[in-house]
Amino acid sequence: MTQQAPDRPEQPVPEDAQASGNRPAAPEDAAAATGGTDDELARRLSEAEARAAELQDQLLRAAAEAENVRRRAREDVAKAHKYGIEAFAESLLPVKDSLEMALKAETPTVENMREGVEATLRLLVSSFEKHRLLEIDPQGQKFDPNCHQAISTVPATSVQPPLAPNHVAHVLQKGYLIADRVLRPVLVTVVQD
Repeated sequence: MTQQAPDRPEQPVPEDAQASGNRPAAPEDAAAATGGTDDELARRLSEAEARAAELQDQLLRAAAEAENVRRRAREDVAKAHKYGIEAFAESLLPVKDSLEMALKAETPTVENMREGVEATLRLLVSSFEKHRLLEIDPQGQKFDPNCHQAISTVPATSVQPPLAPNHVAHVLQKGYLIADRVLRPVLVTVVQD
């Protein structure tokens, strides 16, 4: 047994569609509606496609350049991590050479050893200064917890010359800065309140 589709009422056809025989508009009609001829539309389409291709090329080049910049930056950071201390290490080589020469001396005298140690220390201090590794000397200054580490306090009466409370009485171990950052805080004793 087959079922028949229910009868559908016919939809009214617009008058302009009836006049044209219910056919789609011809390309000439579209060209006329937009105010151009087929040749002009083809030219505009060609220009738009060329512009789109040019913009796509620019986009691809910009993306490739951005990726190259990121890759070079990653390589530079990796090199900085790997070879960052190269200049500092190079400046320490004369210090090592000086110490090795001192140990090779056949019959060192106390005076020669002292001169050698002083020369080696001058090389080391010069290397530190060159690379902005600076000594912190807070003797007599106000205690600063950012770069000083207090080991103990001392009574104000035991400090000569007298110092105000919360000032550094004695430096027990030197501290160092690299540029503005504390590498090692100074170990100090502080005058009591």
